Amino acid sequence: MSPAATAAKRHPDATRQELLLAAFEEIHKHGFRAASLDAILDKTGVTKGALYHHFDNKAKLGYAVVDEIIRPFVEENWKPVAGADNVIDTAIALCKHLTKTRTEMALANGCPFNNLINEMSPVDEGFRKRLNGILKNWRAGIIKSLKVGQVRGQVRKDVNPADAAAFIIGAIEGCVGMGKASQSRELLESSFRGMTDYLEHLRPKHCDA
Repeated sequence: MSPAATAAKRHPDATRQELLLAAFEEIHKHGFRAASLDAILDKTGVTKGALYHHFDNKAKLGYAVVDEIIRPFVEENWKPVAGADNVIDTAIALCKHLTKTRTEMALANGCPFNNLINEMSPVDEGFRKRLNGILKNWRAGIIKSLKVGQVRGQVRKDVNPADAAAFIIGAIEGCVGMGKASQSRELLESSFRGMTDYLEHLRPKHCDA
């Protein structure tokens, strides 16, 4: 038994977290339906009995991954924009940061959130509701940020925040999806440059970048 597995045995909460992280990696790489419980157990050194102590079945494990790993992962991206002094500046900086830091992940396995939307939303209501909840919160956060930006004179008054928010989310996920499908760093980076150009066009004409 590895030191990590030994420590997890002494701390049940640590065991649960270790299982969640291993499950996330397995699902991100292979998809939920192809994800192997045996591979998760091999990686963590946890017994099957211990896994079922924390999660009744594979679906419950998948739901927990969405709630406790993927939701915070998505929120980490948009919440800094929601609380920013300048929504456009912060959103553009975030696009550039994500292009630098997550290109390899995007090319290799795509976005874990979008992967599950495509795979599981049509076939499992538990996944669909959870994923849609993340999507609704993300969109609501962008809408609020754009409205604040309009009040501050940072976003054009003629921009429809709800429409813009829907487009921004769709564009971001589409950028990552094209990068995964093409395995092209150039295409992924080009897509995010286009996203940056769109964000620039949301500024009032008198507003300098």
